[in-house]
Amino acid sequence: MPHVASLGPCRERLTTVEVPMFSNLTNALDFQSKGLVLRAERQRVIASNIANADTPGYSGRDFDFKKAMAEATSGPTIALAPPSSGTPADGTTNNRHIPLTPIEGSSIGDNNKLGYTIQTQPAMDGNSVDLDRERANFVDNSVRYEATLRFINGSSRTILSAIQGQ
Repeated sequence: MPHVASLGPCRERLTTVEVPMFSNLTNALDFQSKGLVLRAERQRVIASNIANADTPGYSGRDFDFKKAMAEATSGPTIALAPPSSGTPADGTTNNRHIPLTPIEGSSIGDNNKLGYTIQTQPAMDGNSVDLDRERANFVDNSVRYEATLRFINGSSRTILSAIQGQ
């Protein structure tokens, strides 16, 4: 909160106006920063799927970004399809699988919130990863991550420019 002690009787009125004004400036950045964290988390999950594309019995993981973003901005925890029974806590179905470890600050960190991808072509070894689809998802998510990052950087520069009076 800015220093307004020298304003005397006007102090209370200004402090009640300044908080919502500041909140309006940062709401878009808060929304986008949550989106950036979710995009980073999705990128990590997709990368894990690609890394395990040749692992027998591996089930690809993903989450519904739209639902996750809605829940991240409204406050409740994200509830996606839980893993099947017998799945270890790290989200793997075999001890040779690369475990999913959460990104700090992500609300998707609990692997019970990750769903399984829909298998389009069954593999003989039980692996459900469609490498072409995962690569396409990886590129799409990368482009959206970069767009979100550019928005945040542009908004930050605009706010800084306004503060500096340029």
